[in-house]
Order: sequence, then structure tokens, then C-alpha cells
Amino acid sequence: MSEAQGPVRVYLGVGSNIDRERHIRAGLDALAATFGQLDISPVYESEAVGFSGDPFFNLVVGLQTQWPVARLSRFLKGVEVANGRKPESSGLNAKTLDLDILTYGQLAAPCDGVELPRGEILANAFVLRPLADIAGHERHPVTGISYRDHWQAWSGTQRLWPVALCWPL
Repeated sequence: MSEAQGPVRVYLGVGSNIDRERHIRAGLDALAATFGQLDISPVYESEAVGFSGDPFFNLVVGLQTQWPVARLSRFLKGVEVANGRKPESSGLNAKTLDLDILTYGQLAAPCDGVELPRGEILANAFVLRPLADIAGHERHPVTGISYRDHWQAWSGTQRLWPVALCWPL
């Protein structure tokens, strides 16, 4: 899919474990300035997964866009870099700002180097819980099961807890 044919519903994972409030707010500011109205889940704090590090703040943002996946991905990487993330920083480590495309409509295939839907949705509570909060009725593009049902059936051991983060200021 090189070009969106009309507005596409996209869900993004947003996370930070370095100066968390500032970077999350900056990411939301950039998204709102570019895409307008955002649907924003509650913010959750969770322990770092896969490495020893400070706890993360995580949330999910829903938006509408006509941008193709490649353009959206480049934009998100630019916002990350503008917020102090090193371009080569990926994988399991501390992050100033992490912006990941979770879903792009109902697309279920790799697209322009992006795994869609993102595997973290079903693997990590810090992604699934906030996605179920704002898109509980929507269905996973591969399983066909609602995010709410996936969350209710989730049996992992990751702990997370809601935190207050006000945006916009």
C-alpha cells in the first residue's frame, strides 16, 4: 500500500522512560499539530521490559491520516529524533520518545518496513491495555478478536498502573 485512498484510522504506541512527561507531551504536541484531533488513552507506567532501566510511561493515540505508511513512519522517526532520540537507537533500551505504528486501518502485512499490525499489541500489556481503553470494540486485523476481548483474556505477568499526565498544559 503506497498511498492511502482516503482517511485511514491509525493507532500509535507512545512511550518514554527519560524525562517522561516532557517527552510524552512534546510527542502529543507534534502529533496534534500535524494530524489535528487525537484520541488519547490513559497513560500507564510500567517496568522496563527486556532490559534494566527506569519505568516507562506508555499510552496509545488514535488519529486519522491520508498519509501512506512510509511517510507516517518517517514523520514519527523525525519527531523521535527532535526529542533527543538517537537515530540508531532501537530495540530494548532507554528512550526519550518512542512512537510506533500499531495499526494502519485493517492492513495485515509488512508495509514499507513496518510490521502491521505490530506484534507488541498482543505481547505487551503496556500496548494492549491502552489500546483496549480507546479502541476496545475494534478488531485486531489478524485475529478478528476485539482488543477488549484480547485484554480480558491476557494472562501475562507484566505489571502496569495508571498515572496522571495532563495534556495539553
